[in-house]
Amino acid sequence: MFTTKWTTSERKYDVIVERDVKVRMPDGVTLEGDIYHPASGERFPVILGAHAYNKNLQSPPMRPVGFTPMRGYMESGDSTFFARRGYIHAVFNVRGSGNSGGFYQLMGPLEVRDVCDLIDWLAAQSWSNGDVGMFGVSYFARLAKAVAALRPKPLKAIFAPFAGTDDYRHRCYHGGILAHGFLTHWRNSLHRPNYRSLYKEAHGEAAYKEAIAQAMRDEEIMAVPGLREALQNPDVGTNALVVDVLLNPFDGEFWHERSAHDGNATVPAYLGACWGNYGLHLPGAFTAWKDWNGPKKMVIGPGIYLDRPLYQYQDESLRWFDYWLKGIDTGVMDEPPIRCFIPPTGEWKILNDWPPPEARWTTFYLHKDEILSEHELWPGEGVDSFDESPFEHGSATYVTPPLVENTEVLGPSVLTLYLSTTDTDVLLFATLLLIDRQGKEHELTRGWLRASQRRLRDDSEPWEPVLAHEKREPLEPGKIYEVKIPIVPTGRLFQAGERIAIRIKGADDEPPVNSLQALARNHLRRPRPARITIHHDESHPSHLDLPITCGNVIGTFFSGGDISSFGLSH
Repeated sequence: MFTTKWTTSERKYDVIVERDVKVRMPDGVTLEGDIYHPASGERFPVILGAHAYNKNLQSPPMRPVGFTPMRGYMESGDSTFFARRGYIHAVFNVRGSGNSGGFYQLMGPLEVRDVCDLIDWLAAQSWSNGDVGMFGVSYFARLAKAVAALRPKPLKAIFAPFAGTDDYRHRCYHGGILAHGFLTHWRNSLHRPNYRSLYKEAHGEAAYKEAIAQAMRDEEIMAVPGLREALQNPDVGTNALVVDVLLNPFDGEFWHERSAHDGNATVPAYLGACWGNYGLHLPGAFTAWKDWNGPKKMVIGPGIYLDRPLYQYQDESLRWFDYWLKGIDTGVMDEPPIRCFIPPTGEWKILNDWPPPEARWTTFYLHKDEILSEHELWPGEGVDSFDESPFEHGSATYVTPPLVENTEVLGPSVLTLYLSTTDTDVLLFATLLLIDRQGKEHELTRGWLRASQRRLRDDSEPWEPVLAHEKREPLEPGKIYEVKIPIVPTGRLFQAGERIAIRIKGADDEPPVNSLQALARNHLRRPRPARITIHHDESHPSHLDLPITCGNVIGTFFSGGDISSFGLSH
């Protein structure tokens, strides 16, 4: 890649591959990986990718296809791309995976420390110039951020888009609701995992058995065959990994050890995700942007994830690494820090910070007759109720009239509900929808909440409530509660004639239309029938706060702006 002012490293080297290289850790465990070298006697910077998947299938010579679960783990990027341009690319399995020794740590502190030691080893080799970067998405990126927080001296930059930050909230327990579908599938992507229970290791055999017995008294968990089987046979396969997640249903030390500490990181970081990945990686891009203390850039792309084997972002990463690892001025830091793709225009929007400084959170109230409007609630608007049971998954949807103005929504949304139930808990699934001119629904993003875990943390912002998830406080049947549901950020230009909608359910039974929506599905469900009631009146103003960045100057019209239906006066 080049312009009239700068050029990236030239493609000029042949490639030599060292297979199955073993590096000894301080405790004697060895990590195994492959190292791709430029065919030259020069010293080069090193780019590292660390993961728990099959290293032999990271970048095979095969044509990429769109993201599929079968290829989802091919996340290292094209090693030959880097090597041909004067970088050494090292791709290593973490402890307890592949042919690396030891027990798998589920991205725990020991795994992160191992990668720091591996970086020190790579920097000291005769073919290395002493500078190291890290590249890759998902697992690779998540681990890169955790390593950066420990500040190993040779690490000079990371290129780490598509990475969750908070494993409790972003991956395993959306809104406090176990996302068992992703968990039970993802464990099968691990390559030869050697796992033993971290809960048992920390608390002992007796406490482990008692905790399992307690989990087996949970009706929600036992209604899912795969979870029930894991608890009944914790020593079989990777069941212990699933059990460890089940035995840590609240935010605490287990999750703190496995969540990024982005505020400790000072190395340059390239962050990002795509709008479609709201059930896994997208929230982590924004929390990392908020906390990161080093130079940073962020790109939020179209909602289609990336092809596998991964190759997109290679040119952009080359500009990044040329700048930070080779000292080549590629102009990458002269450009605005944030770029967001805005559907359906196909164009990019430039931002200087996140959330967008120009965003104005506009309140849309939930009215009777399923209307969503900025207008204040009238007296006596009443309630809406729906049933939730193993046999019926009701819903309530509130929709604006057709928009008169093109209206851009960009940022996090917040749904505030006043609700009651006949049960002692409610699992809430709030979906932000676009309804097109033909009446077809398009799912944009989603928020979740277990109502018994409704307590907010003190660091919550009006535009971004953060749930504490420290304990459950059962609901009293029939009592009205106020709850706030954070909705994962999205970016969309709603065009005139389209409508904005919010759908509220007690289960996520909607069939996904693509693999990214599937990542946001398959949560636990309540096993007993209940009636859920949403209250919307002057005393209980249920509402949706939307981040408007363009349009909606006058607002929506109850009439939809259709003047042909107006009567003529004389």
